[in-house]
Amino acid sequence: MSLPVLEGRRASAAKKAACLLAAACGLRLLWRAGCRRECVRAAGGGEPPALQPPGPAADAAFLRQLLALRRILLPRLASRDSGWLCLHSAALVSRTFLSIYVARLDGKIVKSIVERRPRGFALQLLKWLLVALPATFVNSAIRYLEGRLALACRTRLAAHAHRAYFARQTYYRVAHMDGRLANPDHSLTEDLAAFAQSVAHLYSNLTKPVLDVLLTSYTLIQTARARGASPVGPTLLAGLVVYATARVLKACSPRFGRLVAEEAHRKGYLRYVHARIIANVEEIAFYRGHKVEMNQLQKSYKALADQMNLILSKRLWYIMLEQFLMKYVWSGSGLIMVAVPIITATGFADGELEDGQKQAMVSERTEAFTTSRNLLASGADAIERIMSSYKEVTELAGYTARVYNMLLVFDEVKRGIYKRTAVSQEHESGNAKSEKTGQHIDGPLEVKGKVIDVDHGIICENVPIITPNGDVVVSRLNFKVDEGMHLLITGPNGCGKSSLFRILGGLWPVYEGVLYKPPPQHMFYIPQRPYMSIGTLRDQVIYPDSVDDMHEKGYQDENLESILQIVHLNHIVQREGGWDAVTDWKDILSGGEKQRMGMARMFYHKPKYALLDECTSAVSIDVEGKIFQAAKGAGISLLSITHRPSLWKYHTHLLQFDGEGGWRFEQLDTAIRLTLSEEKQRLESQLAGMPKMQQRLNELCKILGEDSVLKTMDKEE
Repeated sequence: MSLPVLEGRRASAAKKAACLLAAACGLRLLWRAGCRRECVRAAGGGEPPALQPPGPAADAAFLRQLLALRRILLPRLASRDSGWLCLHSAALVSRTFLSIYVARLDGKIVKSIVERRPRGFALQLLKWLLVALPATFVNSAIRYLEGRLALACRTRLAAHAHRAYFARQTYYRVAHMDGRLANPDHSLTEDLAAFAQSVAHLYSNLTKPVLDVLLTSYTLIQTARARGASPVGPTLLAGLVVYATARVLKACSPRFGRLVAEEAHRKGYLRYVHARIIANVEEIAFYRGHKVEMNQLQKSYKALADQMNLILSKRLWYIMLEQFLMKYVWSGSGLIMVAVPIITATGFADGELEDGQKQAMVSERTEAFTTSRNLLASGADAIERIMSSYKEVTELAGYTARVYNMLLVFDEVKRGIYKRTAVSQEHESGNAKSEKTGQHIDGPLEVKGKVIDVDHGIICENVPIITPNGDVVVSRLNFKVDEGMHLLITGPNGCGKSSLFRILGGLWPVYEGVLYKPPPQHMFYIPQRPYMSIGTLRDQVIYPDSVDDMHEKGYQDENLESILQIVHLNHIVQREGGWDAVTDWKDILSGGEKQRMGMARMFYHKPKYALLDECTSAVSIDVEGKIFQAAKGAGISLLSITHRPSLWKYHTHLLQFDGEGGWRFEQLDTAIRLTLSEEKQRLESQLAGMPKMQQRLNELCKILGEDSVLKTMDKEE
């Protein structure tokens, strides 16, 4: 091979390397400019109420979080979702090649028009119409596959999040033991959907523009070289324009650190306010608190509207500058980049006629100009989309942070790691009790206690009762409940009665000591306000079992009727239309009926121990006594919180809290306790009249102008 040929190839390789280097520098500057530019589109005024600056951004933390979520989205390469991703990628590549083919075909059509060849024009037009069929199908397939990818991502994330949310009662602990997730319902619905849609859309908006830039640049360079023109000048001009645009956008971009996560947070809070009103609609109506609630709702909506208005106002002038640079400056530069190679090219065929005159082949130059301009427009549009994609990257960073933090909180709470970052108000409300007991734990609570499942008995050995806020209600609790024992738990409000049930039920951790208790399936908790599930009347009795579980246990509807007869609820089967009736049981059943339905569940599940928390306060005394007697007859050990003396006789032992951190556990003598209770009530009734008698005595002394032989206090003085 000759030396000139080698030198020509080396020069060609050097030119290609210079072109690629200029393009890489331009893309890097575009990305940095996009970082500045798109912060405006997700920014707002003021500091966020719930997020600490600088908030989520497209940084190393974002990449780390995205990679962690990728393991959930694509756990293995050989999966159905990976197949959808490959099909989507193939569609994007096909669309890029079709764009290049259509640009060349457009040039040929223009050439046939300039040459005034009707047959050639008709042939090229037929090709153009034929290629429209696969092009439109590919465009539609890209949207379809993007939607399928988004749905697949959301499905996998939702399945993973739901498993974590319902594992080991995480749904309770997130709401009551941890303060990092203010609105887990919004995170599980809106944030998951937005993240999945953003991931799928961003993949399309980044993959196709990058392919367009690379392939169109390569095609333009090859076209220029084939016509004998140098591609270095236009390439340097493109790099200069991109560099200047990036510098101008960077200099004019407002500097804000607020991202789209703040807007998502305010949307979640607005939804929380709506849900809170719906959950407490009856209480609000009784108090006539609609004005207060409406003000709260309007305040939260106004905060969201202000955020969105500020984003719109910040975008106004900046988008004007952006459009001027990217639409008009780039278009003018593109015309120069296309015109210079065509004007200076030496490879266009010039034919010499028989009479010696030269005829410039205008049609070939027109074809080259049209093709190059279409390719350049496609490349410029791709670069603009790459710059604009930073907005979607910042949005994705916000959604990624919220979804990742949600899953992180679920995982840590499931492992017993709690962070009280949003309980300052609850801590202030508990200050009165903390001052009374004088014990409060600051900082993170460490779980050092042990929970051991046993077959028989409940034993507490040095187990403290500590609230999620760190208030120590009882420092050390020791008692033992064997099978056949029935424990009555009493004490003033806030002394730890219900908190003890939460520890026994596994809702609160055992921070110290050792707790021996039966497995959860042998313990059944009935609150004062039983939960009514969505479903049939049968589902209310067997909750949380399903119909299949009921049949596996050997129960039939006749057995359920016998249970309802024990709790005096057998009449509602006919009243509500049979076992398969479906209605809103929370509103249909009265307070007493709901409490008796809760007791019916106890007879259905037949636990060894029943934790009864004021669960019959709305039931008549006679029916209540029959239910308790039936429970004892069924061999169920009762641990009851009640203020009704009529139920004392159904218990054998007493655990009494004094509200000051003290307690005593002893055998219950019902007769002595009833006698003491009657004496207490008698003294209360007698002492209730003392202030009035003293006041009347003072008035008589004042009227008579005499002093009393008793020492009284004149309230007038």
